[in-house]
Amino acid sequence: MTSLPSSVDVAIVGAGTAGLGAAHALAGSDLSTIVLEARNRLGGRAWTVQASPDVTFDVGCGWLHSADKNSFVSIAQRLGFELNKDLPPWRERAYGNAFPQGERDDFMRAMDEFYERLWEAAQKGKDEPASRSLEVGNRWNPMIDAISTYINGCELKDMSTLDWDAYEDSGLNWRVRRGYGALVAAYGAPCPVALNCNVALIDHADRRIRLETSQGTLTADKVIVTVPTNLIADETIRFSPPLPSKVDAAAGLPLGVDDKVTLALDDAEAFPKEANLRGATMRTAMGTYHIRPFGQPCVEGFFGGSFARALEDSGDGAIAAHSIDEIAGFLGNDIRRKLKPLAESRWAHDPFARGSYSHALPGHAGDRAVLAAPVDGRLFFAGEATSPEFFTTAHGARDSGERAAKEVLAAIGKL
Repeated sequence: MTSLPSSVDVAIVGAGTAGLGAAHALAGSDLSTIVLEARNRLGGRAWTVQASPDVTFDVGCGWLHSADKNSFVSIAQRLGFELNKDLPPWRERAYGNAFPQGERDDFMRAMDEFYERLWEAAQKGKDEPASRSLEVGNRWNPMIDAISTYINGCELKDMSTLDWDAYEDSGLNWRVRRGYGALVAAYGAPCPVALNCNVALIDHADRRIRLETSQGTLTADKVIVTVPTNLIADETIRFSPPLPSKVDAAAGLPLGVDDKVTLALDDAEAFPKEANLRGATMRTAMGTYHIRPFGQPCVEGFFGGSFARALEDSGDGAIAAHSIDEIAGFLGNDIRRKLKPLAESRWAHDPFARGSYSHALPGHAGDRAVLAAPVDGRLFFAGEATSPEFFTTAHGARDSGERAAKEVLAAIGKL
């Protein structure tokens, strides 16, 4: 990686997909550029680990959502990463009897009717809590809320109706066999990145911007800030002079929590590939499980919202322990001896993320545009939270970095 220069034309804060997208967009511009990354790796919330010799695990993002519009699809093809285009496991492919088909059909009906009411509320311009679109007394409401925790990282009461409606989903969801995080790391490999370089202060009082980092100070003409909203809202990264409108906008777009776990599965051949396991549990605090993703000998669990946060707070290993208990509740106690924890995420406890991805609080759908707006033609902002329609996604973040880079080029008359 790159050592810290004392001066650059453009400093990019954060080597997640937004920062890497910005760096790529500036690569042919003759501008000196550096990406400053607090972690010891590229990718931010995109991270693939080899959980065991047989199991590749995306600790962060795993699905190329809206694949027909996803800029990482062509990047994957260019870099030689195989794409898996099989149907996702979450609609069909139920395994076991924990959630019988008749009940699944009834739940999907209730879910579709909820979406219809949500859409109608959004057409009226009401930026109200999405929970208001629930049908009072519907037996499936807790489970619809659970789906929100998977999609948005939060319960419906904390979700803006207009923000949910603004999200674009073409319904095509693909995967990367070697891992989405591995793809992002390969994409970022040519970029000039200083790792283990934590930015604490961005001082834009003078003509040149001064950045104080854990590796020393550097100055830049332009800065692109791509860090997660929670770090701006908490003023972990400070601006001088202060930027209260950015802090307020970031606070209106907090990061929800979604966490994943992978469990080794003995005797895996006895189980179907790419199957979905969840129960008709009538509660929001529940996991959903993907059996043998890519045919691997494992079960992947997914948790969201305040339940994921509570599991994280219970300590390392709590997500895996709960997963095994819940799966045993569905499939019987004999399954316990076939399951072994391999790896789990704890994104809320990650100091450089403090959550998984952004959602607009009710009344705050407009904050995405506020956060994205440049300041004085010198400070620029990117990241999934600034994407108008692909927020929460890696490609939305990457595209926003490219947008911010074009704003930089336009500001100096190079576009």
